[in-house]
Amino acid sequence: MAWGVWGRARGGPVGALTLTALAEEIRANQGQPPGPSSTDPQPEPELEPEAEPTGVTAIPTARPVPCSLPGVQEPAPKGLYQDPPSSWEEGALADLALYAAACLEEAGFAGTQATALTLSSALEARGERLEEQVYALVRGLLAQVPSLAEGRPRQAALRVLSALALEHAREVVCALLPSSLPPDRVAAELWRSLSRNQRVNGQVLVQLLWALKGGAGPEPEALAATRALGEMLAVSGCVGATRGFYPHLLLVLVTQLHQLARRASSPDTPKAWTPSHRGPPHSHASCAVEALKALLTGDGGRMVVTCMEQAGGWRRLVGAHTHLEGVLLLASAMVAHADHHLRGLFGNLLPRLRSADDTRRLTAMAFFTGLLQSRPTAGLLREEVILERLRAWQGDPEPTVRWLGLLGLGHLALSRGKVRHVSKLLPALLGALGEGDARLVDAALGALRRLLLRPRAPVRLLSAELGPRLPPLLDDARDSVRASAVGLLGTLVRRGRGGLQLGLRGPLRKLVLQSLVPLLLRLQDPSRDAAESSEWTLARCDHALRWGLLEEMVTVAHYDSPEALSRICHCLVQQYPSHIPSFLSQTQGYLRSPQDPLRWAAAVLLGFLVHHTSPSRVNQDLLDSLFQELGQLQNDPEPAVVAAAQVSAQQVALLARARGRAPRLLRLGLWRRTGPHRPPPVYASSPFQPRSVVGRWGCLGSGCA
Repeated sequence: MAWGVWGRARGGPVGALTLTALAEEIRANQGQPPGPSSTDPQPEPELEPEAEPTGVTAIPTARPVPCSLPGVQEPAPKGLYQDPPSSWEEGALADLALYAAACLEEAGFAGTQATALTLSSALEARGERLEEQVYALVRGLLAQVPSLAEGRPRQAALRVLSALALEHAREVVCALLPSSLPPDRVAAELWRSLSRNQRVNGQVLVQLLWALKGGAGPEPEALAATRALGEMLAVSGCVGATRGFYPHLLLVLVTQLHQLARRASSPDTPKAWTPSHRGPPHSHASCAVEALKALLTGDGGRMVVTCMEQAGGWRRLVGAHTHLEGVLLLASAMVAHADHHLRGLFGNLLPRLRSADDTRRLTAMAFFTGLLQSRPTAGLLREEVILERLRAWQGDPEPTVRWLGLLGLGHLALSRGKVRHVSKLLPALLGALGEGDARLVDAALGALRRLLLRPRAPVRLLSAELGPRLPPLLDDARDSVRASAVGLLGTLVRRGRGGLQLGLRGPLRKLVLQSLVPLLLRLQDPSRDAAESSEWTLARCDHALRWGLLEEMVTVAHYDSPEALSRICHCLVQQYPSHIPSFLSQTQGYLRSPQDPLRWAAAVLLGFLVHHTSPSRVNQDLLDSLFQELGQLQNDPEPAVVAAAQVSAQQVALLARARGRAPRLLRLGLWRRTGPHRPPPVYASSPFQPRSVVGRWGCLGSGCA
């Protein structure tokens, strides 16, 4: 090993005493020409070939790269990447670092603290800025560590770094950050060594947190700090050093992901990243996610990480348009599996809710909304304060803020003991049903459903309020809105079941009968969620109104079964004769649906309803309208729809004949003489794929019994 200008005394003392003597010699030589003392003989140094023989006082000062970390000294200008010091300047203090490493190698761990003080004394004796010397010393270690052998020599060098960090954490972090972006193997090793030292890892983590907060957005210093945090937090036991600022660090990392996602999707972001960015944006986001996982796992939150993986939360967190959904999933997972940090998180969120920076404010709003699922956490603020804040969000011009407010109202509605202000909740939720953004409508429907799940839910009030609002949403063009609206109706029926069975619940009964045709036709909805939601809601209606048609409804939902649909129509016509014209008119409207499965299902349903209808229950004008609508389907591009319309048109003609009013149909040449009884309609098999096939139920064709 070469020792350069510092040299190593053959057979001389080692450890802290050696460094103390070195510091005293520097003080004695301060301002004197270089050379050994006349009174104390000095051993001849072994010089590296490229180093010129010179005294210790002639070592030039290495200027550090400015760092924006806070410190007690005068503030340094921001900016991470500048021209590095020359290798000669770093080499001089690197030799000092290796000399200290050699001392520690022989002195052992007990001399670490004494070495730190002595190093500081030696650097201060040069009469220059201390942080500049620490910076150069750490840069020297970065340059020399790869040449050290594994084992005691390298471990001793790493202890020098820990000794410096014990007294000068800020300067050490500033010196290491430039080597963390792009990732550097030696820098990663130094970060991990700092993480393993329980006496310094907390100080270093605090400095990295400041670096992460200091940049406005994904600046290089913040990205480098994120990578350094990932290296440190991955070391077992390091997360314990974050006690006291764990919630703050978690929020900063999640906000950093939001900033990275926005920058990656911004049209102003260049297609090709410039060298100053030191890597593609996805690698930075991946590093932040890994740091977040390490932070959670190290604190016993492994289940939080697992829940996020299963729900696709990590993928959502790094997406520009899905980040807030990922934050909501993270908050939900922490409510379920890491509730010991919720109070700290809640307290750190409140000042961020009014931040001028959108990424900080929206991330805090999403966390605030998610944490309202925790009753103890929501109890930290008065209900009136939370409610007023969420209602204020409803007046924000940004749809995302209104969406988060609606989700928060839903969590508040589900919390026990938070029901005194239902009259204040309802106007905001009902008003959001008319929003153009599907997220807002879905959130409002979800909040109303949660309100119904509460004990003593206002079923009658909601039935009356939803009567004019819910039916249009059953046919909404947005799949998620249709599925949510149908599910809300099912929940409403379930909670009002007792009154329906007794013949009460006038508004709810009217709403159910008004929704029967849409529910039956939505069993063929191309959206699987809407179809399954319709099946569930029809099962609730069957139970509440005691139809005894559960088997038929499940069969129609999963298979092409005209017989089951015929039995359903017969029951509805027999039980609700006064609603037959309404049933027929609603079905007629679906004949103009842009979706082929719905037009076919409407034609078939219309045929069975007409077949089971008594002639006295319909007027001729309605029959003429039905016949005309079915006639227009003769030019439908889907052959199955044309065939079904022809069969149903024949049923309309038979019903008209039974009424004794056939002249109009005779003139059109569409009426055929039949027997005294109307034959049932016969439809060809559906060309549309059913939701279930026989084989899925364990029956494989001809082998079934």
